Amino acid sequence: MKKSFVLDTNVLLHNPAAIESFADNEVVIPMDVIEELDRFKGQNNELGRNARQVVRTLDRLRGQGSLREGVTLKESGGTVRVALEPGSLEGTGLRLNLPDNRIVAVANEIMNSGRPVIFVSKDVNARIKADALGIKTMDFEKEKVDFDALYCGWREVAIPGDSIDQLHARKFLPNDGLGLIPNEFGVFRDAANPKHTSLARCAPDGKTVGLLRYGEMKPMGVAARNMQQRMAIELLCSEEIQLVTLVGQAGTGKTLLALACGLAQVMHERRYDKVLVSRPIMPLGKDIGYLPGSVEEKLGHWMLPIYDNLEYLLTLKGAKAEPGKKVEDFLRSGVIQLEALTYIRGRSIPREFMIVDEAQNLTPHEVKTIISRAGEDTKVVLTGDPYQIDNPYLDASSNGLTYTAERLKGKALFGHVTLTRSERSELASLAAAEL
Repeated sequence: MKKSFVLDTNVLLHNPAAIESFADNEVVIPMDVIEELDRFKGQNNELGRNARQVVRTLDRLRGQGSLREGVTLKESGGTVRVALEPGSLEGTGLRLNLPDNRIVAVANEIMNSGRPVIFVSKDVNARIKADALGIKTMDFEKEKVDFDALYCGWREVAIPGDSIDQLHARKFLPNDGLGLIPNEFGVFRDAANPKHTSLARCAPDGKTVGLLRYGEMKPMGVAARNMQQRMAIELLCSEEIQLVTLVGQAGTGKTLLALACGLAQVMHERRYDKVLVSRPIMPLGKDIGYLPGSVEEKLGHWMLPIYDNLEYLLTLKGAKAEPGKKVEDFLRSGVIQLEALTYIRGRSIPREFMIVDEAQNLTPHEVKTIISRAGEDTKVVLTGDPYQIDNPYLDASSNGLTYTAERLKGKALFGHVTLTRSERSELASLAAAEL
């Protein structure tokens, strides 16, 4: 029997294509969702763009039939219907004067009529309310991954000791039987002597594994402190890899390594024209207009972690001027550019080393939009900690950072490393491990 899926507003704002994601079933959009989309559609951010796309889709469907009665979707064979009346919530303890409750009430009315219904929302509270009424509920899971089984970018492989010796002598081995995917790292251990080890990376074509070319480098004076940081430097400095994702908790070195490798390739190797650094200004793409001052002053509030890392790098390099002044010089000269993600959409970004920090606060659709801005000879680096998500409608499994890492694994242009060891300080390591 076909089901009715009642969609909450946040589902459509998260992914405007959600309307067409429920096969040949009925998609029901409460009138309160239409009203909420209307309030969002004027915003100049990702939410506003998604709201406008949904409204345009509904307007197109309106031309094919009555949305009140239901319009058939050509691709899936399902139908889309706009529900006018929410139905009664008498005896439930929920008040109809709240839009969220009226949206839940639509699902409740369908359930009470005897038809199978599922309420779809990214709002945990809304799902709890619906579940309390006996309504089947679900998160929108089309763009979710299994975080517990997330691709980490490397694996341990037991091989004969003479194969490790051969790897060091020839610099590479055939990948036959090793099972590594393109750009995945292998920690090879002698099956007979676990202390006899080697670290290698699978080639982008997947045919061979070779010793690291860049892992021992010290970009801007930063040396890798552990094996995973060596892997990160290898990916960040490899010309053939155009997209890198770095996942790790606070203090693992994600942002510092990305900045160090980016600056080294801009200033010393002249591989890129500038380092472009961006962060989500606010969860759900809110603007910075409410902050006082110029755009640069507003960005300064949100970019303080970037400034801290840059000043640390310049201290390592023994900058003669005050590190803070040197950072300002970099910004004025264009070596480093700070940009709000809000303003990146629509741009073409050629020949730049682009770092998107705190990418765990972006949706998969937002990450796709950002990566699609990359022009010729641009490298994109996404960094973030899936355990520290500020966006109320995302979690470790549904954010754009982990979604990208899992979906693009094995692609020749892509590399990923999950960093697990904090190197900031003993205190930071303790906090990351125990709190």
